[in-house]
Amino acid sequence: MATDHPKPTLDELIEQIGESGARICEIDASEAGAGNISVYMGWDVEVRRHFPNAEEIALPVPAPALAGGTLLVTGSGRRLRQIHEEPLAAIGAVKVHEGGLTGTLYTANVRKFAKLTSEFNSHLAVHQDQVATRGVDFQAVVHAQPPHLTYLSHVPAYQTTEAMNRAILRWEPETIVSLSQGIAVLPFCIPGSEEMSKENVAGLRDFEITLWSKHGTMSRSDISVYRAVDRVEYAETGAKYEFMDLQVGGKAEGLSAAEIRGVAETFSIDSPWLS
Repeated sequence: MATDHPKPTLDELIEQIGESGARICEIDASEAGAGNISVYMGWDVEVRRHFPNAEEIALPVPAPALAGGTLLVTGSGRRLRQIHEEPLAAIGAVKVHEGGLTGTLYTANVRKFAKLTSEFNSHLAVHQDQVATRGVDFQAVVHAQPPHLTYLSHVPAYQTTEAMNRAILRWEPETIVSLSQGIAVLPFCIPGSEEMSKENVAGLRDFEITLWSKHGTMSRSDISVYRAVDRVEYAETGAKYEFMDLQVGGKAEGLSAAEIRGVAETFSIDSPWLS
């Protein structure tokens, strides 16, 4: 499923990561050093002009489908809100070696992180799965911690995929259009664990955004980093409306099922949440 449109340049992707990190923080979805971003490029990319320093690393999970490709990954502890101001200090580039067990990490002279994000295993596993199963040559993955979505995942009534989608898709007509497949709700897992990574990979096969219960979200896009952030924003907005309604005792009716179907039909949207 390699795309035939012009490939984004390294500078364009670095800018997207910076702007997207700032937007995640603007919607309060990343406190301090929380949240992380990665991008996979399946074509030859020259990174040494931006990232002249090289070191060999072991990859946290096998990624044979990514061999020869390059990943841009945010560093551990770097604040997403600051990436746009000094992107090369917060981002590393990883070229994956044959076999997908090791890679070369390239960093800039202004590097301000000791290692890549602690969620690198989850990012890498998603890229590996999407490239292996769908053949994409570009993928952006964003982990954020949107407060209203995360709060709802603490409430037993919202802890299933069906309940969460029925709740967040009913507040704005745009949501069924922009988040037509909805969001997958995953059980609570220890952050950075193998269990977390496996649950997340499975969820992102059928959905473009997962909710890590009591933790945050991960979204993906094979179009742009911006699109992956848009999915967080739409889902979080729906959760904010639901939270507001809980605060006033459930007084708002929201969009009816018939109204949501009408929007979907008008915009030729296929969604499992129309019945």
